[in-house]
Amino acid sequence: MKRILTATAVLMIAVSAAWATGAAETGRDEGPLRVGMDLRYPPFETQDSAGVPFGISVDVAEAFGEYLGRPVEIVDTNFASLIPALNAGEIDVIIASMSRTEERAQAIDFSDTYFYFKIISLVNRDFAEAHGITIDSPKEALTDLPDTRFTGITGQVSASIPESLGFDVEIATNLEAAVLNVVQGSADVLMMSAFPVTRGHLANPEDTIVLWDPFVSSPIAMGVPKGEQELLAQANSFVATMSQPGGLYDELREKWDEEVQSLLGRYGLEFFITED
Repeated sequence: MKRILTATAVLMIAVSAAWATGAAETGRDEGPLRVGMDLRYPPFETQDSAGVPFGISVDVAEAFGEYLGRPVEIVDTNFASLIPALNAGEIDVIIASMSRTEERAQAIDFSDTYFYFKIISLVNRDFAEAHGITIDSPKEALTDLPDTRFTGITGQVSASIPESLGFDVEIATNLEAAVLNVVQGSADVLMMSAFPVTRGHLANPEDTIVLWDPFVSSPIAMGVPKGEQELLAQANSFVATMSQPGGLYDELREKWDEEVQSLLGRYGLEFFITED
């Protein structure tokens, strides 16, 4: 009897070891899904006064965790440190309004696109009226004028895009200074992502307009470590479900449309779901 019990115990240990080895080889992990994001960017990534994360990206992360059958742990990480943290194994996935770019794709793998962040323009109202520019004008109404004066911030698209088009750019030290350049008329245009532009306009409605035709629609995707093919496939399968009737997009619209529209002044969440 003792010998039989010993043999059974050995067999159970062997089976357990084989299961553990197989789980490691397939990347299986039943622990929390550690999601990296920078909680300084409402309404997508932020936290309440008690430090509890919430926002549109948090809802996406929670839904992805539910899809995988894993609890979610939000890891507040400075945006510039997200890719190093992912590659160091400190987080499992990035869900942080991160644009998929060729440079970033050399370091990590990206899922399919699930949002688009559009680069639009804050325009001085006097300049707009003098040239017949309205909120529905095409972006070429700005770039076809050789004397359009742009303002922007070094290292950001607000400066790099007009510079790439051959325009001189009045460099501002920060967003507030760039908005002030447009408001006061020392510059005609500031191009940035939607929330900074609309905040600048809503704070200065008499002096500015928003030109909504985007210069760029940056694809937003999840980031996973290079070679994590199983997690990447799961992320892509999850993204594919978001547009289904009653899927996550519908849930997010119902929850966030009103707040997003109050911030944009014209559009709801659909502005970030569609590319155009």
